[in-house]
Amino acid sequence: MKTTLLITLLCGVFAASAVSAATTAAAPEKTLTPQQQRMSSCNQQATAKTLKGDERKTYMSSCLKGEGATADGKALTPQQQKMKDCNAQAAQKTLTGDERKTFMSTCLKKK
Repeated sequence: MKTTLLITLLCGVFAASAVSAATTAAAPEKTLTPQQQRMSSCNQQATAKTLKGDERKTYMSSCLKGEGATADGKALTPQQQKMKDCNAQAAQKTLTGDERKTFMSTCLKKK
């Protein structure tokens, strides 16, 4: 009787662990959020450039903010840089509404 009970319990333990393993293996992989993707990309770029210490921290900070490059790591085009600069100037002047639209229009037309 004890042997039968012991075998039944062991079979139950093995069955439970098999179900647990199958559930774990079937769990879908989590997709990365845009911020996590940016972090991964910036980290890979910093590693490729062999940056260390404060230089790496500075690079990671600017990369995560998107400064000087787009999300995919490419440099900004002259038009994108102009848009960024004009946008920063408008924000500095705290322009809103029609004033901002007018300012952005004239700023972007400048050469």
